[in-house]
Amino acid sequence: MQKARDVFEKFLSHKALRLTPQRSLILETFLKNEGHLTTEEFYGLVKKRDSRVGYTTVYRTLKLLSESGIAREVDFGDGFLRYEHEFGHDHHDHLICERCKRSVEVLDPDIEVLQEKLARKHGFEVSKHRMDIFGVCSDCKSKE
Repeated sequence: MQKARDVFEKFLSHKALRLTPQRSLILETFLKNEGHLTTEEFYGLVKKRDSRVGYTTVYRTLKLLSESGIAREVDFGDGFLRYEHEFGHDHHDHLICERCKRSVEVLDPDIEVLQEKLARKHGFEVSKHRMDIFGVCSDCKSKE
């Protein structure tokens, strides 16, 4: 957790911002909660710890966490941006159920190799990528 905090402090310093107690609380809350949470969900978690922290502060801090590389914004196509851990976490892709919105993190080495091969074929040097596969999960499928 300390390394992520150091990265965030350095990022804020470069932007002439400081790590306020509110930003520190939001960072702590983010780092303690894995998963794909919306701004509203994070706001609820932060409010439980300190009711004085406002929604706008949470929203702006999550954006700063994304810019710094601590967090990553993910869009599952349901109108809500979610945030997941980026710093110190392995790359992964997502399988997303269009019905219940459940997501599964997946990493397949064969797909990674194919993506690299495809990029080389078209003269691209990959700096990063993201793959989200939408469909219906087995739970929803069994309810049909």
